Amino acid sequence: QVHLVEFGGGLVQAGDSLRLSCTSSERTFSNYAMGWFRQAPGKEREFVAAINRSGLSSHLARSFRDRFTISRDNAKSTVDLMMNNLKLEDTAVYYCAAGVEGYYTGPDSREYNSWGQGTQVTVSA
Repeated sequence: QVHLVEFGGGLVQAGDSLRLSCTSSERTFSNYAMGWFRQAPGKEREFVAAINRSGLSSHLARSFRDRFTISRDNAKSTVDLMMNNLKLEDTAVYYCAAGVEGYYTGPDSREYNSWGQGTQVTVSA
């Protein structure tokens, strides 16, 4: 499994932007497709975005396509989630996840076998 650490969460106001980052010490980070999920209180974990190993292809859940962007820097072993125009309903714990080495990943959380500890994002009015 891959050790992942998320950071960048915090308390923001509605309409603000926030960049979450996930870093790994894995030397072969570029061999892993990556994803972001979130879980709001009382709700199931929800797919947000995924990006392939090279970073040239990404997929966002429909409800986030106009506000969120996923990117990665394999030289730095990081994957970012840029969130714009945040809404109250974006309040959640955001998780970074890595897929199985060499395999594509999508919106199904079962495709990922390494997870970070999560970072809290709280959006206030």
